[in-house]
Amino acid sequence: MKFQVLDIVPHGPHPVTGELLDPSTRLERVVETAVLAEELGLDAFAVGERHAGDFLSSSPTVLLGALAQATDRILLSTGVTVLSLLDPVRVAEDYATIDLLSRGRLEIVIGKGNEDKHFPLFGLELEHQYDYLEENYELLTLLLSQEHVDWHGTFHAPLTDATTLPRPYDGPFRIWHGSATSTIAVDLAAKHGDPIVSANALQPRENYKVLIDRYREQLVAHGHDPAVGYVGSGSGGLFLADTTEQATEEYRAVYEGFAARMAARHAGETRPGKVSSFTHIEDAVERGPALVGSPERVAEKILDYHGSYQHDLQSVSLNPVLPYEQQQDVLRRFAEEVVPLVRAEVSTTLWGPQDAGRARGLDRLVVA
Repeated sequence: MKFQVLDIVPHGPHPVTGELLDPSTRLERVVETAVLAEELGLDAFAVGERHAGDFLSSSPTVLLGALAQATDRILLSTGVTVLSLLDPVRVAEDYATIDLLSRGRLEIVIGKGNEDKHFPLFGLELEHQYDYLEENYELLTLLLSQEHVDWHGTFHAPLTDATTLPRPYDGPFRIWHGSATSTIAVDLAAKHGDPIVSANALQPRENYKVLIDRYREQLVAHGHDPAVGYVGSGSGGLFLADTTEQATEEYRAVYEGFAARMAARHAGETRPGKVSSFTHIEDAVERGPALVGSPERVAEKILDYHGSYQHDLQSVSLNPVLPYEQQQDVLRRFAEEVVPLVRAEVSTTLWGPQDAGRARGLDRLVVA
């Protein structure tokens, strides 16, 4: 199995103390954590994109540019690029630039995003969010793979003889699709033979498994080799201690404080994926996707979820309100004590020699 750290760069006050880190330090820590993840031998680092709420990830391309220069080997990604909001011409230009800066270490995950409030910020209509996503995906893939593009769509202005610059490092970089609540995203991925990443954050596993199973069925129905159907999985957060009981108690106030804040913010919301199904830490540990416990228990839980999802990529996220040294210690223990236990049981061809769609820069690193 491959492992990724995802930071959507939340920036809210500590749910107990009210302490709020200054924004410049918060962003600096994103870069430092990516460097640490690379030093620890983890496979990928992803940044999110949010344009509403308490987040500092409104400019993921700027962050990824910094990460491209600060790191040498780790694969860079997004979680997610909110393609429903964006001009595909600009996306092609920006991400090709990052692809070049990283010398081909880029793959991105696209989606419509989990935030409704960002659509009016961009003058867009919520009811067309998936229409925007599909059209923008089609235009983006065309711009990345071809020059002198002619285009006529529904939402984007027509293009004639358009070539975006710069061009990607060595052909189009791979696009994954984020999956959380809708069949539309997995169907789009399956149609084009792209991999998916399941959010696996706020709902019971059965809700996500239905979409993963549908993706694999549709992938074959569209005539694609099942081998290209890589699946990634998120998590409901990561926290480690010597015992699961200790981890549960130490993380309780933070976890339940954030769950209560989310529930209050989305009061009356009934749509899946908007609020956590696991408001208490015991539920999150026993029945939810949160990776909270001893290293052995967390490894066991990842393997248990793998039994349901058969996923190739496990993504984890650190809680930024924890003391910074503790965040680093949790990540270090995860890399040194959890990852080897999982890799001993689960293998994948993702990002290896048999993965023809992998980021081109990985070939350079293997040769080196």
